[in-house]
Amino acid sequence: MAQRRIWLDCDPGHDDATAILLAVHVPGVKLLGISTVHGNASAENTNNNAARCLYAFAAPEDIKIHPGATKPLIRPTRHDPEIHGIDGLGGVEGLPPGTYGDVQERLDHTGRPPKAIDAIARAIEDTWKDGSGDKVTVISSGPMTNIALFVSVYPELLDGIEEFVFMGGGVGIGNRSSSAEFNILCDPEAAQIVLDVPVKKIMIPLNVTHTAIVTQETLHRLLSPGTSYSPGSAPAKASTKLRHMLWTLIWYFAESYKSTFGFMHGPPLHDALTIAYVSSPEMFKCKRYRVDVELSGTHTAGETVVDIWSYRDCNDSWGRDGKNCIVVESLDVASFFQLFLECVSRCDAVSPLNR
Repeated sequence: MAQRRIWLDCDPGHDDATAILLAVHVPGVKLLGISTVHGNASAENTNNNAARCLYAFAAPEDIKIHPGATKPLIRPTRHDPEIHGIDGLGGVEGLPPGTYGDVQERLDHTGRPPKAIDAIARAIEDTWKDGSGDKVTVISSGPMTNIALFVSVYPELLDGIEEFVFMGGGVGIGNRSSSAEFNILCDPEAAQIVLDVPVKKIMIPLNVTHTAIVTQETLHRLLSPGTSYSPGSAPAKASTKLRHMLWTLIWYFAESYKSTFGFMHGPPLHDALTIAYVSSPEMFKCKRYRVDVELSGTHTAGETVVDIWSYRDCNDSWGRDGKNCIVVESLDVASFFQLFLECVSRCDAVSPLNR
């Protein structure tokens, strides 16, 4: 299987943590680096959380964390402590703090570390090699501030990008306003800048991520693989420290989603779907549309407007005047969670948490 080169821009965040796990351990993908952005928590916390995850998931030591935008392009900064806790990974047990020495090693301390957009640029230059190498898929699981800044500062590198894959938006639904999804709502102007770039985009909206529910049975398989599951029984004992940590991560997320959104059967693993899409696109059904972001609506700012009836006259480009985005419309949920649990097993075999 040919490996897809990817760069992950994220704001960990419980579900971002699962995206990092997949990015390190999913087949067919080579992770080049990670940049962090404001969003689920402050930029300082998301940066530390990404480093904590790289350590726990035994990522190659040459993969570093690069800090990015601390606030949106124009709008006031917003975070989501109601869902993720103050530090972004509320309730997680067994994950070393950001001050832990081996976690600090995941932060780039070589001289003056490159900021997010420069690190992305360097990765694309070194991988694309002016057309003699491989293109890079850029994945966003948080607000798209870093991505918007990158495409604005380094337009000459767009030819080295295979596609942009982002978790965000919704088709007729929101989750942090009546019509807007959180990642887009945090920086709608940045999202529109990215949507206007003449490069293929894939949007994974709430309509699909809300089907990727971590059920009690899935949690049992996470905690104690190979043992039988009985509906209504108490949670199994975790077979390893890594699995216990992941269970506490998902359990906190589940309780947040239950109290805030009324999700009674488990939380959705929104962000992990971005990595699953790149690794196994056959799990997803998609259609190409024109997508824009509402920037000035009194009640609808941040809404992703998907032109499902093709009212707008568009050309065949991926840019400002074209059908600019492939929108994921459905997911093979069982296959996704099988992939997720397989990645957990690979991680379990090497995680330093189990020593």
